[in-house]
Amino acid sequence: MESIDQAKLLFSNAKLAEDVTILIVINLEGHMPHLKPNKIYLGRAEHLIAQVTPNSIAVSFWSPPYFVGKEYERDVTYEQWQQMLEDVIHGHEKILKPGGFMVINIADILCFQDESIPRFQAMNVSNHKSKVTKEMVVAAKAQHPTFSRYQLAEHLGCSEQTIDRRLNGNNIRGGKYNVQTRVKLVGERLEEYAYKAGLYLYDRRIWVKDPAWANSKWISNSLRAVSEFEDLYVFWKPGQTIVDRKKLDPVEWKNWGSRGVWYIDSVRRNDDHEAKFPLELAERVVRLYSGAGDVVLDPFTGSGTTAIAAIKNQRNYIGFEKEKRYVELAEANILDSTKQASLQLGPS
Repeated sequence: MESIDQAKLLFSNAKLAEDVTILIVINLEGHMPHLKPNKIYLGRAEHLIAQVTPNSIAVSFWSPPYFVGKEYERDVTYEQWQQMLEDVIHGHEKILKPGGFMVINIADILCFQDESIPRFQAMNVSNHKSKVTKEMVVAAKAQHPTFSRYQLAEHLGCSEQTIDRRLNGNNIRGGKYNVQTRVKLVGERLEEYAYKAGLYLYDRRIWVKDPAWANSKWISNSLRAVSEFEDLYVFWKPGQTIVDRKKLDPVEWKNWGSRGVWYIDSVRRNDDHEAKFPLELAERVVRLYSGAGDVVLDPFTGSGTTAIAAIKNQRNYIGFEKEKRYVELAEANILDSTKQASLQLGPS
């Protein structure tokens, strides 16, 4: 009875989303039952991960919210986002098999708002409607030091605004989006959290995808590159790792099994979920870091892509998802994938 009261007290302080309810079932001994494979569970990953059977997960493959302003993360602060990542990573120390892997697919934040940095200024000469340059204005000002901006404008045959822009760098009006933003690297923090949990950065791969303009929210008048790649950080739990090259054929080992850069097209349609990764990406991770019959975890299931990859390759899966609508979406996609596979195999 005492252990039941302790469990109730623990979970009464859990920070849950308003529309998410986790049903905590406690058995007669006062212990939480372990989650069964091949099911998507509704709830937050940092809470559900404690219910996974210890030392049971061969590979955990996940793509968390990227903190880029998607609908499902709109009310989350950067500090809350980081705490969530740390809690989920910490939970993997107990549930991964010795020698197992945690693979995180994530991208750096390319448009991180920072009001402490100087306001970005740039001179985009291709947008100049006037041929008057800064050097011409400076020379005219030196020749006529008493001239006002209006007199300089009349002298050079341009507008007063052109004089101001050339002298003060005010040719930027803010562009399409935000001015005071910078790139924020995320890999270092993931490494820090993993090391604290006893997991070690084993490998890093790069997924080259289609250019994604949606996350490029810096001002349009800049030299910054569009988003077109993401990182896969591969963390290892100490223990014996099985290396079996027969899992892939020789061509696959040559083309991607031993390559650090993976070229995979992005998902063409995100109409049912804002941030889907391609099935091929999940399949490569599942096949490379697990074997047939193993259990694969995705703490941020979304549309169910990792679970489908696991099923297609004779693995078991466990998924977490805090949004009920996405649990239903993942279950529907898994069912549809299973039906299609049955049709392809034909009657037994």
